[in-house]
Amino acid sequence: PTANQLGVQVFEDIDIATIRNYIDWTPFFFTWEMRKKYPAILEDEFFGEQANALLNDANSMLDNVIKHDWLKAKAIIGVWQANSVGDDVHLFENGQQISTYNFLRQQGKKGKANRCLADFVAPLTSSTQDYMGSFVCTSGLGIEKQLAVFEKDHDDYNSIMLKAIADRLAEALTEYMHEKIRKEIWGYAGDEQFKNEDLIKEEYKGIRPAPGYTACPDHTEKLKIFELLDAEKSIGVSLTESMAMSPNATVSGYYFAHAEAKYFSVGKVQDDQIADYAKRKNMSVAQVEKWLRSNI
Repeated sequence: PTANQLGVQVFEDIDIATIRNYIDWTPFFFTWEMRKKYPAILEDEFFGEQANALLNDANSMLDNVIKHDWLKAKAIIGVWQANSVGDDVHLFENGQQISTYNFLRQQGKKGKANRCLADFVAPLTSSTQDYMGSFVCTSGLGIEKQLAVFEKDHDDYNSIMLKAIADRLAEALTEYMHEKIRKEIWGYAGDEQFKNEDLIKEEYKGIRPAPGYTACPDHTEKLKIFELLDAEKSIGVSLTESMAMSPNATVSGYYFAHAEAKYFSVGKVQDDQIADYAKRKNMSVAQVEKWLRSNI
């Protein structure tokens, strides 16, 4: 289906009271070494009492974040015409190619298809006009000011709590924006009706993989996302030399809408693909190997 709105859109001063409803609390408890799923953890024989106390503190912290404006949430997203060429995806604007995302393919899965994210975008050789999106979402803007207050008071607990809340809000904002993409901006699932628990289970159509994770392990592809979206200038999020995002409570990635799109792990990559990938990215083999160390 044709995308409703193409190009880049910036969302500033997003209401944290809205995005708190999209929080997935299970990873929050993992931060505190409590490895049980929410909400079952609240009734857990071993963790229950502590989990309830933590959740109460987290919600009090969220109330203060909203009341005192401790954190700012911003997002920038883009949707473009796109087609795949081999294991790459070419992005187009007004008929002109504006960028190429390079992806890796699984190797050596006997008897199974070797997946690549580019497979979820229609080939350039087909007559199908397809689309692809990218995003950067942050909820960590302004966090340093309040962290400094906690650190001055030697309040480690609330310092850790605020960082954990900011991380959860970044993921919640990412969930919120993905819903907006599916229902309005791209609009390929305009009539979907999901509760938060359905969103957490990823029951919707499409995926949003992030560079550095298993389906696209190369962190340097973030550079293209940030450049295309002009993320630093637009919403104040930057990349460090090690490709970490600043503020920490930031998520970036891709939008794929294909009905068959699934998350997967690229796994180990052989020398032939490393050489091909280096050529496609205009990097040396040594540079590529540095960034793909865990996949070699």
